[in-house]
Amino acid sequence: MSEKHEHPVRLRWSDPDMLGHVNHARALSLLEDARLAMVDGRPGGSMILARLEVDYLRQLYYRVGEELVVTSWVTRLGTKSFTVRQELVQDGEVAIRADVVLVVFDFESNSSRVLTDDERAHWSRYLPA
Repeated sequence: MSEKHEHPVRLRWSDPDMLGHVNHARALSLLEDARLAMVDGRPGGSMILARLEVDYLRQLYYRVGEELVVTSWVTRLGTKSFTVRQELVQDGEVAIRADVVLVVFDFESNSSRVLTDDERAHWSRYLPA
């Protein structure tokens, strides 16, 4: 059974720039929070970000108290790496879409490593059926 991970995010007062829309770099931290929530102490947390491709599709506006959701799922699961697609929606439209390549990493040897069976099982649940 596949699922998409949904993580609520709340924009902060410090996120918008002087034009009233959320700064692009601040928006990336919202996506990062959602990726970290996907791991949440379970198998699959020993990784590094290898690639980040972001499309800013519309302006993201700061509104006091507004809660948004980042939806994330796995689009590719390899031997040592995998790709996560993330979308942040505001007003019913995708404002930001990102494809993130994460590499499973052994910090002691300072090199990539193969996904364990537990890690593969964890990330496989986010693959589309």
